[in-house]
Amino acid sequence: MVIKNIGRYILGVGLFLSAACSMVDSDNNFNKDNNKNLLQYVDPFIGTGFHGHTFPGAVVPHGRVQLSPDTHLFGWEASSGYHYDDTTLYGFSHTHLSGTGIGDMGDFLFLPFTGSFPDKKPTGHFSHENESAQPGYYQVKVQPWNINAELSATKRTGWHKYTFPQQDEACVMIDLSHILQSDWGHHLVESEIALLDEHTVIGYRLTSGWAANDPVWFRCVFDKPILNHQIRVNNEVFNGKEAEGKDLKLYLSFGRLDKALNASVGISAVDVAGAEQNLSELSTYTSIDQVVQAAQKEWRSELEKVTIETDNQAVLINFYTAMYHSKIAPMLYSDLDGRYRGMDQEIHQSDGKEHYTVYSLWDVFRSWYPLMTIIEPERARDWGYDLLDHQEKGGLLPKWPLNGNYTGTMVGYPAVAILADAMQKGLLDSIPDKLLAAAVKSSQWNPVFKEKHKGTRAENVMPEHIYYKEKMGYVPVDKCTESVSYGLEMAYYDWCIAVMAELVGDAELSGQYYEKGKAYEYYFDSQTQFMRGKKADGSWDENFNPRFSDHLKSEFVEGNAWQWTPFVPHAINELGQLMGGKENLGIWLDSLFTTSSVIEGDNASADITGLIGQYAHGNEPSHHVPYMYQFSDRPWRTQEVLDSILYHFYKPTPEGIIGNEDCGQMSAWYVLNALGIYQVTPGRDEFRIGRPIIDKARLAIGDGFFTISVINNSLHNKYVQKVELNGKKLESQTFSYDDFKDGGELKIYMSEKKIINWIN
Repeated sequence: MVIKNIGRYILGVGLFLSAACSMVDSDNNFNKDNNKNLLQYVDPFIGTGFHGHTFPGAVVPHGRVQLSPDTHLFGWEASSGYHYDDTTLYGFSHTHLSGTGIGDMGDFLFLPFTGSFPDKKPTGHFSHENESAQPGYYQVKVQPWNINAELSATKRTGWHKYTFPQQDEACVMIDLSHILQSDWGHHLVESEIALLDEHTVIGYRLTSGWAANDPVWFRCVFDKPILNHQIRVNNEVFNGKEAEGKDLKLYLSFGRLDKALNASVGISAVDVAGAEQNLSELSTYTSIDQVVQAAQKEWRSELEKVTIETDNQAVLINFYTAMYHSKIAPMLYSDLDGRYRGMDQEIHQSDGKEHYTVYSLWDVFRSWYPLMTIIEPERARDWGYDLLDHQEKGGLLPKWPLNGNYTGTMVGYPAVAILADAMQKGLLDSIPDKLLAAAVKSSQWNPVFKEKHKGTRAENVMPEHIYYKEKMGYVPVDKCTESVSYGLEMAYYDWCIAVMAELVGDAELSGQYYEKGKAYEYYFDSQTQFMRGKKADGSWDENFNPRFSDHLKSEFVEGNAWQWTPFVPHAINELGQLMGGKENLGIWLDSLFTTSSVIEGDNASADITGLIGQYAHGNEPSHHVPYMYQFSDRPWRTQEVLDSILYHFYKPTPEGIIGNEDCGQMSAWYVLNALGIYQVTPGRDEFRIGRPIIDKARLAIGDGFFTISVINNSLHNKYVQKVELNGKKLESQTFSYDDFKDGGELKIYMSEKKIINWIN
């Protein structure tokens, strides 16, 4: 038979056999001691425990392939497919999310085993004593078969190397039915597989879950001939070399091997021809060692964009692992020939730019994107225009786009924060009118878009909160759940649109959106000093408890009134005025950080982690809050709180990230704050001075470096005494993006002595 999604390529037997011929086996295990410099400070296991949800497998910066072990299939902790507490090993799949609170992907599971073809799907196990990981490389001993598995990756391909016991029959299972988080709705729609020749397998599968429509193709080439095979459909043996079904597994036997088995795998979201072409990325490599070396060369280049000096080994490991985690997403989504699947699910040809997916926008606009504008300005520019491409293909700016799908996850329209920040910094220097129009469109009620996507996750890109914002000026608690969080976030996003309009020169539109940006005032109750739910009739919701959390069912998203009241990053001075002035703001913040950490509610959000009082560092809405002290009468408290967070909530252990890592946001927060700087309000050209914990840093800027020197840095010297920028004393708490220049230097003088206001 000719299978519909891969059949037209079955005739191309041996088209990529040359890749198999070029794969010269190398039995020398990759020697991690060969890697010096900054790679030695990256520990991919950090964040794989607790609720960090990272994965330890092989990936290159922003790569399409994340070749990693799958050890966890169900529930929240399966979001990345791996959890450090596990010992079960299901196999190695080629695509994974990093640090998210929902799982998806996990495409094309490979599992090496020995013996005969089993009647029941085989499952392995492992121990951490026989497991290792570095940037671009992962290794584990697969038990009970005593197989040494090694993995590496390029942008669009994965390389497997399996060393079997020589006395045993070497086998590999390819499982197209493998699913992460099937208990959360992720499921297989259809799949196909075909054995082209004694070296080559191709396949396709379509899944639906967080990404509603997610087709993926692969082409795999083995460097040893396949001696025998068996296809199972619904666990029944299927005669032939090609099959389709919803429970589809291919078992391959290679006989007894005296050398390791190598497999190269290319994947594509376009078609199997794209997977074949993507596989050519491996055409010049003859061993996994070469693939690892190339991957680590890429990682070394990325890490060297910020070099730091410190005697604190934990800081070095935390810092460079955070840099590593900040470089996994967004993930490449266009093929080598420039084709990609757009937000309309159609195939498009790029204009020479690469296209990406996995933009965790609600999380990453806060720290990750500001960091990228400093160390990756060209990519930051490309990502801004790529978001516009998402809008042009799909109709609206995305909210957590995943593999050509609107997922509608999280709050408001956060893409505008990234666009506003990029425009403010001069990174988006063309088609400003188009960017502004896209931002405005995403902020306005659009019943056509909502009706088109009714009943899908995409519907949440246009939530009813926007309708009520336009109709009433605020979101009533008795009309919409999560009303306060949406209202506060949309006020900030509307302020971002005002910034964009002002930059474009549209004074009228800018004025309208600056006014919309004041909507936070609707939710502030001067009696309780908290943001709280307001009903459609203008009265306060009487069921108010600032400690109460009800996940997905209250007026707050993944938090409570304590955590959400400070979310006015664009109007912190104004919030202080609502509270009664700088002193009252300081008192309120002290209460936040010193009150009991008890969260009330039977369905309290599991995202509320990393607590200092009711401050929750494990979730993003709190990340700017330590800097709010600089708007109060006690600015030194910023340094005290940052000191506690940096040294207690980031550890060089698997449990070392205090909440979901969230596609680089938690890590980027650490990088910036370890350097002693932070942008509190993306869209406003201000970086603030925090509490640096390194001695010196060099940031690659253009052809040179921007230097941060910390004088008298130590564990005890956490207070800033004075700051100099390019030899001149800094006269405010802030400096601008343009100050990051080749040859520039920021000097921060530290002491154990508290100074009320180091500016004076």
